[in-house]
Amino acid sequence: MIKSKPACGMNNEVMAYISRAHTSSMQETLGAIVREVLVSGRTLNRKAICHHLIMRLEKATSTEEKLELNELVSLLFSE
Repeated sequence: MIKSKPACGMNNEVMAYISRAHTSSMQETLGAIVREVLVSGRTLNRKAICHHLIMRLEKATSTEEKLELNELVSLLFSE
């Protein structure tokens, strides 16, 4: 049996992850990452989100931004 995914390519696991973002800043960051992934033509999944989060973390300059990105990465791997 073939499982269908929503038109935007998000599965339930990704949707659950996005819903755990606590602050509007975290939600904005995830929204930007989702746009980047989709515009690049890649499938939106945890691996793609993780890749973009780590890329942003490597470029982050402020402590606040690093803390937020680290929290988003940890949320990605929590149940």
